[in-house]
Amino acid sequence: MLDILTGFAIIFVVIGAGYLLAQFKVIQAQNRLMLNQIAFWAATPSLIFSSVAVSDTSAFLSPVVLVIAVSSLATMAAYALLSALFFRRGVPETMSGAAAASYYNSVNIGLPIATYVIGDPVYVVPALVLQMAVLTPIIITGLNFGGETKGATLKAVVSGVTAPVVLAAVAGFVVSAAHWTVPEPVMAPLKILGGASIPLILMSFGASLKGDRVLQQDPVPTLVASALKLAGMPAIAWAAGTAMGLSAELLYAAVILAALPTAQNVYNYAATYRVGQTVARDTIFITTFLSLPAMLVIAWLFG
Repeated sequence: MLDILTGFAIIFVVIGAGYLLAQFKVIQAQNRLMLNQIAFWAATPSLIFSSVAVSDTSAFLSPVVLVIAVSSLATMAAYALLSALFFRRGVPETMSGAAAASYYNSVNIGLPIATYVIGDPVYVVPALVLQMAVLTPIIITGLNFGGETKGATLKAVVSGVTAPVVLAAVAGFVVSAAHWTVPEPVMAPLKILGGASIPLILMSFGASLKGDRVLQQDPVPTLVASALKLAGMPAIAWAAGTAMGLSAELLYAAVILAALPTAQNVYNYAATYRVGQTVARDTIFITTFLSLPAMLVIAWLFG
């Protein structure tokens, strides 16, 4: 339990540092997004590759990973449908909300949750690769969609599948599957650079809280994304896992992972492409505070 609280403490303290630095104008509005750019193009790809390259690829065949994939895509589709019916945003804005509703924090909260609530961290890295290699190209394609120039759609698709975090996840998976060992003079610098990823994203997120209050803008899309993340995605995971005949233990693992809060990477993508930042930011804020009570309810329901 201490490690779970530590995971949440890391998030809140670093976000608070970013907020205070913005208040004292150390981080200013015109340079805040530079933190996201550094994380997107260098630090996060380094973190992803150095983590995935040493993972156990046998865990990728777990039915838990399949349930997470189904529930993530279904939740994205549910948000897109609700957006089309009720609050009608463009494709990039809709994709930002859909990502916020389905893309969960698999690192600094997911790892301790998997270790101390589920009892096994084996599902975290496969789920991370799933997000980076499958969901991220879809998200980045959507965030880039809608340009008026010729070939804009193709450009959006290419940017999605060639994003640095996607290439890093695929490269790491290849290295792991082939049982290759990355030389330490290569891996050590990547680990140090990757260590900057989470602080950069969290501090930029904290700095973005200066000014507009949570839910001051786009409250309906934000509340829909938050409700889907905290309740809708776990419910879909439960339904999918039950239909697949998962054991109680595996079903519990899938539902708990589905209830994790929205990942800060969603805000990083939105900030990098400068679209849908408010919905992404506010959904992360709400789900980070409410995910622990949601998971306690799930634990109670599972006995």
